[in-house]
Amino acid sequence: MNYRLIALDIDGTLLNDDHELTPRVRHAVRAASEQGIEIVLATGRGTTSALPVLAELGLKGTIITHNGASVVNSQTYEVLYDTQISHELAHRYATFLRERGIHFDMNTAFDLYVEGMSEETAEMYRKLLARPIIREKEQGFPDRMVKMSIYAPKQILDDVENEWVDWQHELQAVRSGDFFIDVQHLHATKGKALEKLALLREIPREQILALGNYYNDIGMIAYAGWGVAMDNSPLEVKAEADEVTVSNNENGVAIVLEQRVLS
Repeated sequence: MNYRLIALDIDGTLLNDDHELTPRVRHAVRAASEQGIEIVLATGRGTTSALPVLAELGLKGTIITHNGASVVNSQTYEVLYDTQISHELAHRYATFLRERGIHFDMNTAFDLYVEGMSEETAEMYRKLLARPIIREKEQGFPDRMVKMSIYAPKQILDDVENEWVDWQHELQAVRSGDFFIDVQHLHATKGKALEKLALLREIPREQILALGNYYNDIGMIAYAGWGVAMDNSPLEVKAEADEVTVSNNENGVAIVLEQRVLS
């Protein structure tokens, strides 16, 4: 298959567990790009946190951020597509989290706001190359908000999910990692965003290769002509994939590209 677009999740897929881009993976991605294939990072991260990874690859272009809630041009900073969440709907979730002292942030396409940070939370943002902006509770939610991201130990988030099972949800809560839950518009998924971009580029899904590792990657893995799950993926993610490769700590992205694109 001659692929025209490759969608790559970042954390747990493109990067290893130390948040590093290995030389082999970087070389493979750049080599694919040099063949004329469009490389699209598709991540739960915000735009400003994803841009340094794109720069480390030595690439420019379009990125899908916030689990598909926004699609932006990395050069012009133009928002090509986004799904905003209303302040009224977000209020219920924020109240729940504030009452329990659980950290959350509020995201627009480009900015990330917090009401406060612990040292542990600040370190998490540093690792993800994110730059939080302090916003007082009295200022309310930012305009054009596309996502609220919750950060807490795994067991606390497991408990949150269990409490939310019986809720009548008008927003979706997506587990984007062991320590993260993202709250966003019901139509915000990486799969939907990838489909929007493919229509814009006039690229049939059969010519799209997608690689991911977590529940928020299922939509794009299922949409792509060939969807790949990393070996470090949960079983539910692997079940949706056409192929399971080795883990992100074993250069899985490079191996897939070498076999399916560069050979």
